[in-house]
Amino acid sequence: MGVQEEKSGGEEKVCGLCRMPFWQTISSNANANGSSSSSSSSMGNNNVYQQQSQSSQLGERSTVTSTNGLFSMAKSLLPTRRRLRLDPPNKLYFPYEPGKQVRSAIDIKNTSKSHVAFKFQTTAPKSCYMRPPEGILAPGESVIATVFKFVEPPENNEKPVEKKSRVKFKIMSLKVKRETDYVPELFDEQKDQVSVEQILLVVFLDPERTCPALEKLRRQLAKAEAALESRKKPQEDTGPRIVGEGLVIDEWKERRERYLAKQAAG
Repeated sequence: MGVQEEKSGGEEKVCGLCRMPFWQTISSNANANGSSSSSSSSMGNNNVYQQQSQSSQLGERSTVTSTNGLFSMAKSLLPTRRRLRLDPPNKLYFPYEPGKQVRSAIDIKNTSKSHVAFKFQTTAPKSCYMRPPEGILAPGESVIATVFKFVEPPENNEKPVEKKSRVKFKIMSLKVKRETDYVPELFDEQKDQVSVEQILLVVFLDPERTCPALEKLRRQLAKAEAALESRKKPQEDTGPRIVGEGLVIDEWKERRERYLAKQAAG
């Protein structure tokens, strides 16, 4: 019995010695696995967060891009806001006289609340020109422009009613400041702000047949000639008059001197 108890006691001690390292190994392995799993999970969470942040940034960029694209599309679909009123609105009428230089006229009025620069362009600059070709109009101001064009002789016995012209005219506008002086580079420097007011087509009229369009054209041409003649006349000088060698005489002072001389004589 004693031998067996000693054996059993020795076996329990051996078993105890064998158990301790095994559980400690398991616990250490468990701790190591736990720390590695926690580190891997934290790295996974970081990767997920980075992916989410990148996707959110990409989403914001795509949203901004799509918004800008929609805004540009909507802006292109909106009608252009006119600054000028044209009469005739979309055509230039010319009397059909082959081999001659003929004239047309168009009334241009600034209907906006700011100063507006306008400019003519044509697809045939060698055979057409405008007077004036450009300018600046104050709010409510208008001008009648005269357009000159050389009419080519007909080919293959074309009739006047069948004669068509491929020449086109374009009127552009630009909002400018009040103190701005017109220079040829004005439209090139502000291309983004330039608006195409109208593309004008050429229409020929038979000068021997009276029609409302021809009568209106004649009235406009007469008005344009009268305006041109008034611009040619020298402006009346309403300021002080210069007499002798640069002596400036004010009219009020002159009247006063005459009055004092009359009083002294009386």
